[in-house]
Amino acid sequence: MAKKVLVVEDNELNLKLFCDLLRAHGHAVEPVRDGREAVARAAAFGPDLIVMDIQMPYVTGFELIVALKADAGLAAIPVMAVTAYAGRDDEERIRAAGAAAYVSKPISLARFMETVNGLL
Repeated sequence: MAKKVLVVEDNELNLKLFCDLLRAHGHAVEPVRDGREAVARAAAFGPDLIVMDIQMPYVTGFELIVALKADAGLAAIPVMAVTAYAGRDDEERIRAAGAAAYVSKPISLARFMETVNGLL
């Protein structure tokens, strides 16, 4: 059975790339362009993994990770942070919020899928 992945990314090109890549590897994908919808969409979709951009308008990925981890029904879903933030402090802060993995942009497609597969 296909694993379900929620992809939260405001950049249309990155969203398409991530979704196409995940679908090509047999995953069912739910794209979310606006972070304000992410928690509700996660609850409705029931993903096995959430791929989350960190820099987004309205609400940051960091804030969303905190919200997801505070929700008893969603807390166990691993979150993979994908971000242009590249500093060590940023990675530690994002992991401390509850991200299970951290991949910096620009991404390596092989590393992206290796990280996804490791979390699933």
